Amino acid sequence: MLSSLSWFLHLLISCLFIPSLFPLFTASINDSSQPTSLPDQKVLNEQLPPRFGNGSISKNESSQPTSIRDDTLVNGLLAPGSGDGSSSKNDSSQPTSEPDDKPLSSQPTSKPDDKLLGQPLAPGFVEELGLKTDSSQPTKMANDKLLDGLLSPGFDEKSCLSRYRSFLYRKASQHKPSPYLLSKLREYEDLHKRCGPYTRSYNETLKRLKSSHTGSTGGCNYIVWLGSNGMGNRIISMASTFLYALLANRVLLVDHGRDMTHLFCEPFPNTSWILPMDFPIKKQFHTLKQRHDRFRDISESSPPSFVYVNIPHGTYDFDELFLCEQSRALLEKVPWFILSSDQYFAPSFFLSPSFKQEVSKLFPEKETIFHQLGRYLFHPSNQVWRVITKFYQTNLAKAEQRIGLQIRVFNRKTSPVQVVMGQILSCMLKKKLLPEVDTQNAVRSSPPNNSSKTILITSLYSDYYENMSAMYQSKPTVTGEAIRVCQPSHEEYQHKADNLHNMKAWAEIYLLSLSDVLVTSAGSTFGYAAQGLAGLKPWMLIRPKNKMVPDPPCRQDKSMDPCFHYAPSYECKAKHKTDSSTVVPYVRHCADRQAGVKLFNDHKRL
Repeated sequence: MLSSLSWFLHLLISCLFIPSLFPLFTASINDSSQPTSLPDQKVLNEQLPPRFGNGSISKNESSQPTSIRDDTLVNGLLAPGSGDGSSSKNDSSQPTSEPDDKPLSSQPTSKPDDKLLGQPLAPGFVEELGLKTDSSQPTKMANDKLLDGLLSPGFDEKSCLSRYRSFLYRKASQHKPSPYLLSKLREYEDLHKRCGPYTRSYNETLKRLKSSHTGSTGGCNYIVWLGSNGMGNRIISMASTFLYALLANRVLLVDHGRDMTHLFCEPFPNTSWILPMDFPIKKQFHTLKQRHDRFRDISESSPPSFVYVNIPHGTYDFDELFLCEQSRALLEKVPWFILSSDQYFAPSFFLSPSFKQEVSKLFPEKETIFHQLGRYLFHPSNQVWRVITKFYQTNLAKAEQRIGLQIRVFNRKTSPVQVVMGQILSCMLKKKLLPEVDTQNAVRSSPPNNSSKTILITSLYSDYYENMSAMYQSKPTVTGEAIRVCQPSHEEYQHKADNLHNMKAWAEIYLLSLSDVLVTSAGSTFGYAAQGLAGLKPWMLIRPKNKMVPDPPCRQDKSMDPCFHYAPSYECKAKHKTDSSTVVPYVRHCADRQAGVKLFNDHKRL
């Protein structure tokens, strides 16, 4: 399945280029009819066309385009709804589904007709992508290839095309990794190579787990990541877990299960970060929460062979004692640390006396933790990278500005389509992210300025794409700018335990991260992952209440780092509960989640 992309790549969904015809897009949908209309009334000072959408999707109504034909997909990856990969256990509006019964290997097996893939970069490659170049481009390409030293050069490039080519698609980061972080990463790579799966040290340590006794481990301790929920949750929690591995000198192994295969390249040279299938207690993971040895129950005289900590979404049950100074020596005697998380718990380390000094040294720019670790860890597999690059070249490369619009609707009843769409336009027009349309003239009243903007929409639903496309199709813009609108996929709801769905979600997160400007939904981990990879502070769409457009409709985040939705509350030195946003000036409450905390470079209180 995953090596096959040829004829599907040529049928990838294209953006709508205004003033091209709207039916060019809808021709690839089951129903070619126009979006259903609202009652005949003026909406948002006539910025929305009469066809604006009625706020509901019904699979029983033939007028609603509910899916895209299989023959328009890229090997099934950009299909009906890569949408918003993040999820919430508290969101009852999100139905669940069983894994896709169609095996991945059933996809076509021919190779794509793409000279770029697996070949050295041609001299004109950057120009072909529509990226700006200068006379120093060859030198700059060589310098940027390793992301200012963040990446190790010791990889076969063809095994992971994205690792050394991502810089061609994204502007160079203004945030440079610290020399100490670079040295720590190189040290960790050596540690992982020495202690990774099936090494002598790994096998020796595994004996202790099987016998339930501690002892000599050959100098290797491990942390095993167990994830849950959507791709946004998984990505930010993996990055947090890797940070703990750096701080505690542990080797990170990840349990990707069957719904995260072929998404990422191996991040560490000459080894693997995948937890082996024959890991002794792997089959117990689903019941581990009820049977585990919690850290608070550990006996110093007889430490167990493993401990389990849960940092969950929803019901807060964070065993925070493992962050405290008095716990560090005891944990060093436990070779296996099993951590289950879907949260970005990196801010916790700045609240811990055990780790505060070290993590501050690694990241002088505190809000860049995910930006640096995300770019180091998460490289799309060759299968996903082919989809990303083909979509980019077809739809995004020629734009003067790429605007990423990520729409996460947590409850469609309280946030109907017309309210969310009104909020989006109110935000983007007021903040001058998009030009207004000329409602007085059917033809352009001002000369074209030869500039264009492309709006990349990611959502589980097609309504927003259809409405925005119709808006810019029906009237010219007052600035004369050409506006493109594109959406890779929509699936109506998030699929659970579905590897193909997760591949789509990861591709769309990455595409969003290639934007020049981001508009994201408050509280969405899908958006967090994209903004962190991009190094952008997004405009956040405030969650609507009472079916009303919020005032203001959006606000710009003050930090690019993700939010830890469920902030730690235990203060190690005082040994009591406290408000974690008051401990240090650079850990404060999130603008989109008051119960959470996040990291800021600016130490001033908002």
